Amino acid sequence: MKRKGETEAKRLFVITGVSGAGKSQALKVFEDFGYFCVDNLPVALVDNFADYVIKSPSMTRVALGMDIREGRLLSIMPELLREIKAKGLGVRVLFLDAIDEIIVRRFSETRHRHPLGGKIAEAVNQERRLLSPIKSVADKTIDTSHLTLGELKEKISETIGLTQTHEMTLQVVSFGYKHGIPIDADIVMDVRFLPNPHYAPGLRKFTGLDEKVQKHILAQPIARRFLRDWLKLIEELLPHYVSEGKAYLTIAIGCTGGRHRSVFCTRWLAQSLRSSGHPIQEFHRDISL
Repeated sequence: MKRKGETEAKRLFVITGVSGAGKSQALKVFEDFGYFCVDNLPVALVDNFADYVIKSPSMTRVALGMDIREGRLLSIMPELLREIKAKGLGVRVLFLDAIDEIIVRRFSETRHRHPLGGKIAEAVNQERRLLSPIKSVADKTIDTSHLTLGELKEKISETIGLTQTHEMTLQVVSFGYKHGIPIDADIVMDVRFLPNPHYAPGLRKFTGLDEKVQKHILAQPIARRFLRDWLKLIEELLPHYVSEGKAYLTIAIGCTGGRHRSVFCTRWLAQSLRSSGHPIQEFHRDISL
């Protein structure tokens, strides 16, 4: 989404995040999309680099990778980014994250040393503290815990496209609470109050995408009333998110296992919003677990 004072032709994405979450892969994706990519530019040079981008007629799409190797200097990035935006350059911060167990496993499998050294679990906790200032100003956080490279590329493609539209892109994702809440969720709805098809005769092996489960849930008056009111609330809130500059919104709907109630409610909400003309991405994170 273009903001007041920005030059539409100039785009600068700052790519950062937790080590092991996929920053290097993300930069390669930006490069595939024709972006001029610079990795690990010292914080002290970012302001001068931004000035160069503004003045250069050929530097229209730039991606800048930054990681924990900048250490405590990352704490000044939020203020530095505000100063750059004040110059009229459109800046977006993309933060890549993943759950700790996935990060530790990736480092163990690749046998790479964490940039902060020491035990990986302790290093990840320390890194999260150091990255908290820049994460707080991120325009988009992507949870790469369960993403393939192709899915990461799709998400980045959609994020890049946001700078060209005045509509907010919506993602609706189902999940199971026993597997954790999605890191990148903006709105979380708990539908565990609905009767669980897992315990209904003959429905356990099916999912919320199957007609038998859908009919079972819709047979409950509370489910019909909830879906009607939930859709009305979301549609009322969307314009306010847009007016506050939110270009990408993730709505997460959870039940116990992430296979029945949350899947159906996610499918129902996505279809309802899509029929109203909203661009929708629909994901079911835990449906196969």
